[in-house]
Order: sequence, then C-alpha cells, then structure tokens
Amino acid sequence: MNRVDAMFKRLRREKRCGLIAYVTCGDPDVETTIRVVEELERAGADAIELGVPFSDPIADGPVIQAAAQRALQRGTTLLDVFHAARAIRERSQIPLIAFSYLNPLLRFGMERFGRDGAAAGFDSVLLTDLLPEAAREIQRSLHHHGLGLVFLLAPTSSDKRIAMIDRASDGFVYYVSTTGVTGARNDLDPALFDRLDQIRARLRKPLAVGFGISRREHYEALRDRCASVVVGSAIVRAIADGDAAGAPQRAGEVVRSIVYHSKR
Repeated sequence: MNRVDAMFKRLRREKRCGLIAYVTCGDPDVETTIRVVEELERAGADAIELGVPFSDPIADGPVIQAAAQRALQRGTTLLDVFHAARAIRERSQIPLIAFSYLNPLLRFGMERFGRDGAAAGFDSVLLTDLLPEAAREIQRSLHHHGLGLVFLLAPTSSDKRIAMIDRASDGFVYYVSTTGVTGARNDLDPALFDRLDQIRARLRKPLAVGFGISRREHYEALRDRCASVVVGSAIVRAIADGDAAGAPQRAGEVVRSIVYHSKR
C-alpha cells in the first residue's frame, strides 16, 4: 500500500486529524533540509511535502517565494531533491510528497522524474498548476512507477469540478482554504467551515486543508472537518529565522505548538 494511503487509513483508525508539513528543499541547504524533515517527524508531522524550488512560484506567498529563491541561488536542482528524499528514506518511512510546479518536471522529463522520484522514495506528486483535464499522460507515467498524483480544490470549485478532482486525485484531495497565495494568517475565513462541510459531503477521498494554517487554534477549528491540515509558511519562516544549525529545532517547535497541545 502506498505510504500516503496507509497514513490516511491510520489517521481514520486513530480518529485524529493529521498534519502534513511543507519544506522548501535546499533552504538553507540540502543537508539542513534532511535534518529538518527528521525533526518534523519527531515533532509529530504525519507526512512531508518536499518543495521543488522554482523561479516563478505563482501560488506561493512571499515567505515560500523567498525560500525558493534562496534555494535556487544555492544551485538546488531536482537531483538534490532526490538526494534529500533518499537520505530521508534511509531513516524513515514517513510519506513523502513532491510538491512542485509543472515546468521543472517537464524540463527534467516526466518519465525520468517518475522513475527517479520513485527510486528516491517519493510516494506522491502534487503539481500546483496541473489541471486534471491535461493530466492523463502525466498521471499514467507517474502511475507506471507507483507514484500518486494529487490535485487541488479551490473555494470557487463547482460541484462538477469537485467530483472530477475526487475521481482524478490519488490518495487525497488538497483543498486551498482561501483565494490567493500561501502564507500564514492570523484568522481563518469564517466561510471556510461551511464550505468544508459541503465539500466533504461530496468527496470519497480524504481531504487535506492548506494555505494559511499556522496555529494551534486553526488546527483545533479544522480537525473535525478534514483528514489533515497542511502547514507550510510558518515552518519555512521558522527555518529562515536564524542560523542553519538551529533550523531543525525551530521548525519542529512550529509543529509541536500545533499538534502537541491539541490532544482531545
């Protein structure tokens, strides 16, 4: 069973909401990214989105954009992302999701990416700018190597589109909690909760909610309405807020502050 599928099965059995942690690979450097992921797992993260740095991340806010630029300036490539995944996989069975825009993978070669990504230990791929209508060949290539493909839902998605993405997405559906870009926010949109209830009633797949989630209060408000939350900008900001040696501990504290104080 794919590790992502196994994770959601475990979360259902444990009757709890998971936490998927996002990090930009190569910020501040690849070896630190590996240590950050290890600490995130110790802190309570259930899965990791390993971000592929890209020069034009249109869905990301300033925190993750800056992290991608720093990683690119250090020369981080897809080969480095695979190196990080292999190093993580040598020590852990935590689910790994490659989080990317389409362009880097097309330039690398989708068949090559599927082969090398699976060999490195990835379980799934999330391509933020790939529409399911255009994904057939890409998904077939990834499936050939045992990789799932995850699609996004937006607050503006129609019932027809919800059904389409539910059918197309492997493992789970990622719901973007707000219109706009990524970034930690103080408060969640009050309309989010009713919308989540509507969407969950139409989905067969587990639902993960991301964009803007950064606090224990957010987790508490959402944990009965989704299978997992996704935390990104708060972790990426913590990594950048000091020297590389302390980055794993700072990132881990973000996760601990959200899930360790959120027990029923």
